[in-house]
Amino acid sequence: MDRLNVVLDKTNLTPEDLLFLMKLENSDDLARLYERAYSVKEKNVGKKAYYRGLIEFSNVCIRDCTYCGIRKTSPQERFTMTKEEIMSMAHWAHKNQYGSVTLQSGERQDAEFEAFVADIINTIKKETDLGITLCLGEQSLETYQKWFDCGAHRYLLRIETSNADLYKKIHPMIETSSGANTFEERVTCLDNLRKIGYQVGTGVMIGLPSQTEEDLVNDLIFFKKQDVDMIGMGPYAVHKDTPMGQEVLSHGLDSDAEKERRFLLGLKMIAIARLYLKDVNIAATTALQALDPFGREKGLKAGANILMPIITLKEHRRKYQLYDNKPCIDDDQDHCKQCLTGRVRSVGDEVGFGEWGDSPHFSGNAS
Repeated sequence: MDRLNVVLDKTNLTPEDLLFLMKLENSDDLARLYERAYSVKEKNVGKKAYYRGLIEFSNVCIRDCTYCGIRKTSPQERFTMTKEEIMSMAHWAHKNQYGSVTLQSGERQDAEFEAFVADIINTIKKETDLGITLCLGEQSLETYQKWFDCGAHRYLLRIETSNADLYKKIHPMIETSSGANTFEERVTCLDNLRKIGYQVGTGVMIGLPSQTEEDLVNDLIFFKKQDVDMIGMGPYAVHKDTPMGQEVLSHGLDSDAEKERRFLLGLKMIAIARLYLKDVNIAATTALQALDPFGREKGLKAGANILMPIITLKEHRRKYQLYDNKPCIDDDQDHCKQCLTGRVRSVGDEVGFGEWGDSPHFSGNAS
């Protein structure tokens, strides 16, 4: 029996096993990896994809992260939706049997923002039975608690990389009300979310400049150490108006071959995370589709089970681009639903319409 079969048959993977899988390049070997990951997905979370209707309600941000298209110093036109606009999207999601919505924005930490989000959560819970995921960056323990008490029950806070030196390089230091924007502060926020009772999600960018395969293995180990319930990660996609994007483009590191490399690393990370963590929720992100027309389908076949279709009002979508060539920004919600549901069914999965799709890992820990 060859080594790949031995590793794929293991119940508990070692760091050496993870690195071996991360270094796979042969197409037949990769196909075997994805096939095994899909079988683990079927056993642990089922052949079902759950929708998180993505409402990107503001691109105002206090951070200046070097990779992000809505960073504080970006020339992007700024917007913040009204409560009425946000609720119109929440009602659309509820009417169309999306079990959950994700409220996402640039990061703010002021009292007005805290109260605005709390009001939105309260109103969604009052007027619908939608599950609510928040993706609103670092906040104080008190703010996290307030939003949880209002009815949010999942929170996605990506670590972006578990390499503290690389984290520091791509996140310029600023002092904020919750801390100093350090790697350690980000981990503390994840710990606080867990203590409060959220289903905790994190994730990384895959294929960053100077990032190694060993770094990616350490990211997976970080996920396990943090006991996360859900993972939202994807390949790095360039935004030309950012310092990192300009550096990558100036060094010729965004060729078709390089994009393919990052895309395959993204699929490998999904598959290996599924083998390693088994019962967590894993998203097939839009960044996959930004690099490959069938990226999200391939993500589902590699072990992902969560999709975040954009339901942001069409007039605001072009203002919320974290990276260039973001898919679906010219589609309306109805077209996105029809298209994405067809993509899910094309790989043999079904959509969990009307279901929250909570992480089995969280349920197992809670029982």
